[in-house]
This record gives sequence, C-alpha cells and structure tokens, in this order.
Amino acid sequence: MKTLKAIVGALGLLALAAQPAAAEDQLKVAMGQINNWENQSPTLGQEAGIFKKHGLLLEVVGTQGAGETIQAVISGSADIGGGVGVAGAMRAFSKGAPIRILAPMFTGTGDLYWYVKADSPIKSLKDATPETTIAYSTSGSSSNNIVVAFISELGAKGKPTATGGPPGTLTAVMSGQVDIGWAAPPFGLQEIKDGKIRIIARGSDVPSLKGQTVRTLIVNLNSLKTKHDAIVRFMAAYREGVDWMYSDPKAVEMYSVKIKRPVELLKESMEKFQPKEALQSDEFKDLDGANADAVKLKFLDKPLTKEQLAELLQIPPRKK
Repeated sequence: MKTLKAIVGALGLLALAAQPAAAEDQLKVAMGQINNWENQSPTLGQEAGIFKKHGLLLEVVGTQGAGETIQAVISGSADIGGGVGVAGAMRAFSKGAPIRILAPMFTGTGDLYWYVKADSPIKSLKDATPETTIAYSTSGSSSNNIVVAFISELGAKGKPTATGGPPGTLTAVMSGQVDIGWAAPPFGLQEIKDGKIRIIARGSDVPSLKGQTVRTLIVNLNSLKTKHDAIVRFMAAYREGVDWMYSDPKAVEMYSVKIKRPVELLKESMEKFQPKEALQSDEFKDLDGANADAVKLKFLDKPLTKEQLAELLQIPPRKK
C-alpha cells in the first residue's frame, strides 16, 4: 500500500508539472500610425517583456489613423485603440458609440508638422489658396483636428484632404497629388536634412491646442466591463513601458532597428518633438478647452455635459 501511495503521489506531482503555466490574458490593440515613437509602448514594451510581466499578451495591429481605429474599437474587433484624436472620440461617443477614453496619450501638438516639396512656391500657410490641398490622416484624427483649426483659427485657406499615414502622404506630395503633406517625427526628418522637403507649419502653431491633450487611448465599452482587470493591468504595463522608453537606451536601439533609422536621429526627434511629459497618461489636460474646440471645429453640435464627460473618461489611477 505504501508503494502504491508513493506511485500515486509521484504521478500526481508529474501531472502538476506537466500542466502549462497560466496563460496570459489576450487583448487586441489597434494603433494609428503604429511606427511613431509615441505609439511604441505596446509594441516595444511587449518585446521587452513588460506586458508579459503583467500577465498580458497583446495583438497589436496598425491603422491609417483615428477613423479606422475608432471603427475597429466600436465593432469590437479591437479592445483598445491608440492615437485617437480627442474630438473624434468625443464625436463618436456623442452619437452613442460604445467607446470610452481610457487615458490621455499625447498632450500638445508640437510633434505634428506640415511640409511641402523643397521647390514648392508655398512658404507658409498664408500662401495657401482655396484650391491648395492640405493633408491629414483620417477623419477624427488629431491631424484632422489641427488642419480644421489651421483654417478656422488661423485663417488659412485650403482643402483638407485625407491621405492616410506619413509614407503614403509623402508619396502623394512628391508626386504632386497633394500640395501640403503632414507627418510626425521621426518620419521625414532625413528628407528635411537632405533638402527634399520643407516644414511650413506645426501643430503647435494653433494657440488653443498647445497645452491640450490631443490624442488618447480608447477602449471598447464591453471590453472595459468584461475584461476590466486585464484593461487595468494594460494601463499599468503601458505606463511602465513609457517610463522604460525614456530611461533605457536599449529602447531607442530597438526602435532604430525596427524603423531602420539612425539612433542619433531618433534621439534628436525625441528631444525636439516628443518629450516624455507629452506622453503622460494620468491627467486629461484642458478638458474644457477640448470640449469647446470640438464644437468650434464642428465635431460636436454642442458641448458634452459634465455627466457625459465623467462617463467618457475612464482613466485608471496610477498605482503608487
């Protein structure tokens, strides 16, 4: 009997040892302009093992901009969407879309710029005419918001034109299909250094948007309810990822390999266009201003109420 018990006990231990470790919770993330530095926490962070440490496995897919990202989150094909313009998120929410703002993602607009071919007669936005095409990514994006503000707030003339991401936009500008292109560093910095294109405007030229949260992480409402614990852990890992990106030189080296750009060029981009404070994800900056701007720029018919704003913003507090 003792021998039998020993055998049974040994078999039990072997069975336990054979069981796989607890699987990570899986989340699907749709990321607009996935190769931009400020959007790297989910991708580089996962490569560095940060999300695995929080019990998560991410499936991250890229989109052409906020319009596509919002649709992916509304449909439930993505749990979380990144790089979504605030005005676009507010518009979708006001129409009853099942989305919420999970966290601020980028504050200020100094990272986005507008450019022309080096030989273009356009020297500034003042030279644009009603026929001038001015690029933005997709409807509801922060670049869309800024182009509308160029016209309504700065008095620029032109035809806002959706061109998708920076690579496709550059092709359209260089081939003469679009007059003024848009981009976010580090994309285009080498072309600027090589004298192929010239910056004529930056998002920070719009006074009302300088200190405002302009891009967000959004979450599908059903996912927020049914995967709440995983979503909260996602935010903890996301914040840890951003901290790591700005503290460990390995992060920039990994990014350099990923997008095939020199490390020094990327460091220059971070210093000039993407300071760490712009990536804060704890506090929505200038919420009242963003609400008013969404009306002024015709994304909303009327401002969201305090109750609606409280429902829209579902920002998990940072763990101490």
